[in-house]
Amino acid sequence: MHYDSNTVPIKEEEQIDLVKLNQYLQQHSPETGTVKEIGRFTGGFSNLTYLLQTERKEYVLRKPPVGANIKSAHDMGREFRVLSLLRPHYAKVPMPVIYCDSPDIIGSPFYIMEKMPGIILRAGNAPKMNIPPETLKNLSASLVNNLVALHTLDIKATGLDQLGKPEGYVQRQVEGWIKRYYTAETDKIASMDIVAQWMQQHHPRNQEPAFLHNDYKYDNLLLNADDLTDIMGVLDWEMSTVGDPLMDLGATLAYWFEEGEGDVFKYYNFTWLPGNYTRKQVVERYAEKSGRDLSDINFYYVFGLFKNAVIAQQIYHRWKQGYSSDARFGALLPMIQLLGEKAEEAINQKVL
Repeated sequence: MHYDSNTVPIKEEEQIDLVKLNQYLQQHSPETGTVKEIGRFTGGFSNLTYLLQTERKEYVLRKPPVGANIKSAHDMGREFRVLSLLRPHYAKVPMPVIYCDSPDIIGSPFYIMEKMPGIILRAGNAPKMNIPPETLKNLSASLVNNLVALHTLDIKATGLDQLGKPEGYVQRQVEGWIKRYYTAETDKIASMDIVAQWMQQHHPRNQEPAFLHNDYKYDNLLLNADDLTDIMGVLDWEMSTVGDPLMDLGATLAYWFEEGEGDVFKYYNFTWLPGNYTRKQVVERYAEKSGRDLSDINFYYVFGLFKNAVIAQQIYHRWKQGYSSDARFGALLPMIQLLGEKAEEAINQKVL
């Protein structure tokens, strides 16, 4: 879920029937008010995110992308349920407002939540902001500390344990993402084949289960504009579940590219800017704050890279099928190849 102050014109295939939406809200959530304006937020490759402006306040609406058929990644009801369970125990999530499971209102299920304050740093804006290295160092620490805080939530007391089955989680994830990759495969990529086989043969030791965000990175954090080290909110809970917390850390590490690792990655993150932790420093701080055994962390890093490649492959596959005209989606193949190569390199060099 990517949102900031920038919205873009809504494409024809992304249009929302404002009359039907307001009729629905008037009947089921009158306190929301009447939506006067609507725009779509920029950024993001997954679910579509809209800004709703009522006479009272701003809200955010989430719906699946056109042509999506990956139920677990685009289940609006589940995402709404996650927010509803989390909010009483973890204040850094948007307040959920209403969920609609009928496609009759706007063409698909959707949910609405309150818009949280804060700014999002991305690859597109952070390098231009002259952020002091000390600030980025402290932001890196805040990012890790907050991930540890998520992983310390009592999954039974909060009811979050009902969101997944921790037993056998890693094996299911490995097999599931490998299957997704080959289902969406468009081009033969040797490194992806090698990584898939390696993961099946090298399972890590068991970890105490925790609640996972599963897409935890800088551009899913809402930061205090007056103090960029202060995390005010965490967005994009569509892949959250319960399982091995090091899978979460591995996902974060898979987005964490450093200076000198390829200019193409600078379009997707700003972790290469001076002051940011290195991947090893992220691992060290997580180990210090969580007390967990991270001796198998290289496996989780490799899996994170592979999963990112698969997500990109699924989006690229949808683009090739004609479900989107977004030029960004059509340019994803080189990124998939690079992620596969990076994962194979991590296997060979045991970088973490």
